[in-house]
Amino acid sequence: MQFSANLGFLWTDRPLPEAIHAAKAAGFDAVECHWPYAEAAQDVVAALKTTGLPMLGLNTLRGNLDAGENGLSALPGREVEARAAIDQAISYAQAIGAQNVHVMAGFAQGVIAENCFVEALEYACEQAGPHGINILIEPLNHYDAPGYFLSTTTHAQEIITRVSASNLKLMFDCYHVQLMEGDLSNRLARLMPVIGHIQFARVPDRGPPIGGEVNYPHIFGVIEGLGWNKPLGAEYKSTQPTDDTLAWMPDLPD
Repeated sequence: MQFSANLGFLWTDRPLPEAIHAAKAAGFDAVECHWPYAEAAQDVVAALKTTGLPMLGLNTLRGNLDAGENGLSALPGREVEARAAIDQAISYAQAIGAQNVHVMAGFAQGVIAENCFVEALEYACEQAGPHGINILIEPLNHYDAPGYFLSTTTHAQEIITRVSASNLKLMFDCYHVQLMEGDLSNRLARLMPVIGHIQFARVPDRGPPIGGEVNYPHIFGVIEGLGWNKPLGAEYKSTQPTDDTLAWMPDLPD
């Protein structure tokens, strides 16, 4: 089993290039991030080349942070900004060799918002396709992100079917899915054809994957048994330094 360090949460006490080196030293097989745009792309590329780690993905910008925004692509009236955020993410992903772009929907509900999101995803898939980049959508739980447009894998699958683009995939975060829907093993098996990336964290506190509601060694075995052969994203939070949270890694299946 291979693992990716999500540098949006891990080693946040250092610049992204240094965090990439820390992930390599800790034994991770890949890295991923949230919003890397403040870092010069060439510095990120240099760190990736030196370590040999692939960058699995990044997110579109959230919008106005002072206003509490968490994505733009499902917000009616914000289409121009949403497309600019998509263009920025695809351009940066192309520059650093990232494989996926997570298009963030934002806080919105209803048919108009859904149509807006679908149109944004159609645009994103069209722009990303020539570069071999996948577009990801991720349901977020309504405890951490109340009012977020996308909160279940059922809704996400409906949107993926509606857009009908070969490079639109589901980001299956075990933490969010367990809180909203549960039944991880069966849900993973049913959704595997549309999953583009898998992430994990302890439930319910989003800590390192030791204890909690989910037996991760079992879930990782299920994922491996389904034929998944890409790194799984460690996207967890901790009050400890990241290097002190990695005791889970040697105890998991190879």
